[in-house]
Amino acid sequence: MREPLSAAAAAELAAQLKALSDPVRLRLFSVVASRAGGEACVCDISAGIEVGQPTVSHHLKVLRQAGLLTSARRGSWVYYRVIPQALQRLSIVLGTEQLIGGR
Repeated sequence: MREPLSAAAAAELAAQLKALSDPVRLRLFSVVASRAGGEACVCDISAGIEVGQPTVSHHLKVLRQAGLLTSARRGSWVYYRVIPQALQRLSIVLGTEQLIGGR
């Protein structure tokens, strides 16, 4: 059994879920999370997403502000990485840790 969420934890989780509630952001997050090491270059992330680069950048910024991604500039490219603790917290709250651990 889990403990109920505190008010602060619920507010943080709600912000993350709100960020993921947009289909484009959810796809972008999924692209980054599915890459080896949970990291992807912005040049790879936007492939197949039917919005312009400024829109992709905005959505990635929202995901960073929600505490789901970090970014690092390497030369002229920006690389995005999933924050493992955020992914783990989402898995626990959504009950998927049992699925992940039970494989």
